Amino acid sequence: MNHLPPAGAAQRTAPWLCKLLILLGAVAALGGSPEAGAAALPARALVTQQIDESKLVRLGGNTRPEAVAANDLGVVADSLPLPHLQLLLKRPAERQAALQRYINELHDPRSPNFHHWLTISQIGSDYGPASADIDAVTRWLRSAGFAVNTVYPELMTIDFSGNAAQVRSAFHTEIHNLNVGGERHIANFGDPAIPAALAGVVHGIVSLNNFRPHPAFRPRSAYTFLSGTTQYELVAPADLATIYNFDPVFANGIAGQGQTIVVIEDIDIYSTADWKTFRSTFGLAGYTTGTLTASHPAPPSGPTNCTDPGTSANFNVGEAELDAEWASAAAPGATIVVASCQDTTSFGGYIALQNLITGPSPPAIVSISYSACEALNGATANAALNTLYQTAVTLGTSIFVAAGDQGAASCDAGDLTTAAASHGIGVNALASTQYNVAVGGTDFGDTNAGTVNAYWGPPTANSAAYGSALSYIPEIPWNDSCAGTLLAARLGTPTPYGSAGFCNASTGASYLSFAAGSGGPSGCATGVASANGVVGNTCAGYPKPAWQSGVIGIPADGVRDLPDVSLFAANGIWGHYYVYCNSDTATGQGGSACGSTVSSWSGGGGTSFSAPILAGVQALINQKVGSRQGNPNFVYYVLAAAEYGAAGSSICNSTSGNATSSGCLFYDVTEGDIDVDCTGSHDCYRPSGTYGVLSTSSSGYFPAFRASTGWDFATGIGTLNVANLVNAWSTSALSLTGGGSVTQSGQLSYAWTITNPGPQSASGVTLTATLPTGFSLVTSASSSVCTQIVTTVTCNIGTVAIGARSQLTVVIQPAAGAPSANLTFTAGAVNGVLYPAADSVTSALTIPAAAGGVSDGPLPPWSYLLLGASLACIAARRRRGGNVG
Repeated sequence: MNHLPPAGAAQRTAPWLCKLLILLGAVAALGGSPEAGAAALPARALVTQQIDESKLVRLGGNTRPEAVAANDLGVVADSLPLPHLQLLLKRPAERQAALQRYINELHDPRSPNFHHWLTISQIGSDYGPASADIDAVTRWLRSAGFAVNTVYPELMTIDFSGNAAQVRSAFHTEIHNLNVGGERHIANFGDPAIPAALAGVVHGIVSLNNFRPHPAFRPRSAYTFLSGTTQYELVAPADLATIYNFDPVFANGIAGQGQTIVVIEDIDIYSTADWKTFRSTFGLAGYTTGTLTASHPAPPSGPTNCTDPGTSANFNVGEAELDAEWASAAAPGATIVVASCQDTTSFGGYIALQNLITGPSPPAIVSISYSACEALNGATANAALNTLYQTAVTLGTSIFVAAGDQGAASCDAGDLTTAAASHGIGVNALASTQYNVAVGGTDFGDTNAGTVNAYWGPPTANSAAYGSALSYIPEIPWNDSCAGTLLAARLGTPTPYGSAGFCNASTGASYLSFAAGSGGPSGCATGVASANGVVGNTCAGYPKPAWQSGVIGIPADGVRDLPDVSLFAANGIWGHYYVYCNSDTATGQGGSACGSTVSSWSGGGGTSFSAPILAGVQALINQKVGSRQGNPNFVYYVLAAAEYGAAGSSICNSTSGNATSSGCLFYDVTEGDIDVDCTGSHDCYRPSGTYGVLSTSSSGYFPAFRASTGWDFATGIGTLNVANLVNAWSTSALSLTGGGSVTQSGQLSYAWTITNPGPQSASGVTLTATLPTGFSLVTSASSSVCTQIVTTVTCNIGTVAIGARSQLTVVIQPAAGAPSANLTFTAGAVNGVLYPAADSVTSALTIPAAAGGVSDGPLPPWSYLLLGASLACIAARRRRGGNVG
């Protein structure tokens, strides 16, 4: 049957239609669809009616709970400047969905889009709102008297400036002065509103207040109850390298050379001399490629919104110092960039990150050590972080964020007026998106187990770089609170709650604290929180990302859960804490100007340390594999699932300490908790006494949260062995393509191609399949050797070099009378750890009763129509001498 159109049909076809038919015909011939990727759907206009200022939509969830009459000092002056406000836009839903699909493909080794990172302009053009919508919004802003400074190139954020009167007129909310706990603030006194015509494209104003995220840092504790029986151990970079096995990586020449780690701040590092002193004191100065740079990044266009914040006396100065120093401890050969901007109504760190991400050279690795809970941050501010991180990951940037230092009570971050949590369970909004790694905190369990001398050498035996750790050390969740079961049991009161419990006993009074590594479920990323900033009302958490699966212990709660990975972050409760150089004594954190006695230097803990350290680990990985990696969680969870299996890994249980397997990638922390003391009625179990303990139920004891086998809210996947992780990361990701057909003799012939895209050669490659009963292996045509044992066929492919392909044909004899075969072939590489664990293809074949069967997967009828039309176009163009393409 002739499917070609009549002669001359192609000559009458418009040139553009002919080109389309040729393209679709090629697709049909390949039996597939156009490759998914940067090419996206056209932008659908979301502004479809005239702007009518009398028809408004209120933007809920954007008023701070502190903006109440009790704190009110009155309306600010109309002339109060509000420079560089940020307006967050929305994408059309179909473009948002397409971008998420593409991000998943970017991290799928089996996708043709694997690691095909986009540019910032591609993100804007292919996934941003329609240009007509952006024009409508900017015209409206200018008509309200605002100056439009910058439309960022990803087309999701507009920087604009005005004053309080213009905000009141355009957004229908007043800015008030507030007195909150003795601190002066400004904030909008009610949710803003916008014309209903713009509601489809405008998400809201990122911030109309000057409340700021808080550093995830806790100074060295003053506890002395263990001093008579236990030596205190300062954790130096050499100790970090021993405990988490950095040394083999360093010995192989991988120390972060050629890599850059950006630490995000809203204040400058106090002194570059401190950073240099830290490196020289702890033996890192020999890595001569390691440098420190300060950056105040400007936006990609328009007037700058990033001014130098300086180093005025500020608690955050210590944050900037320790971030830069400990990122360098983990990757001593890397460049460390301290990127900072002055706070406006937006957090200066947010401005710095936004300008870097949307600039000409987006960073590959970012560390953020600040905390602000979802329920207090506000719906638009949460969405802005989520959007910014999403953009960063699409560019290939890896973002590491401190999970926080309040246990599961992150909404009490920054409350220094009480030692008990009162806002219930909440998580850090800066860490809860699906596009970043949330980094939790642990402590060492040797003191509790009475095994300190097995893991630390005596002070007199310290190395020249002050190293005294002997091996990996068993770990527990970091927890300073009397609610922690390990601490309560150690001090003789096993029950932490109740009038007779540790938190209400005189011995526990010194341990009323909610300092602990943070974790918990996302609960208020969207919607409107309760009036006091508690998770509730219409709050909802971020949906659980696809990559957060496969590891034993992950709850089926439907939301993003924190943390992902943890590292040591304690501040001395069990005798161990970090040391860092900070000569700024004005903040109350500085030591003796970082003199020769290291024990007098600044000390502390918090996930502020673990986040930049894990960022440093990523620098080692990026150097080893030779490229940026985007969101590392896609890899962490695959590797952890392989290690822990369905029941956890006894050989990688952290409690075993130096007896854990040398092959572990992750150490599973299974003892202890991050439970903290609390008051009030929000997630606080208090059967009697003044203080209760944070619980998932106020009427029962369900600690928030315990460590357990596999993943848990206390430490996530657990901690890591750096050398093993770096090596496992660079194993090859194989892809398997091909299919089967029925031969004339009725046998099943499968032709496979195994491709190794890199980043390194794959050794020990195998292909396996399980045959139905009665089926048998006949032969294989390649250099490999295929064998059958019972019903399993195994083909040993051997080594597949980077970028190489190995082809294999396997012939199977079906069982007599079998009507069909549905066989799954799986390819895997044995390079220590499988990543991905396997690639597989299922081929379904119908076996004809007589010889002469047909191949599976025939082209559908529409394919022949398209193919015929495209061939006619080609023939007609050739007759005319035209260009086929």
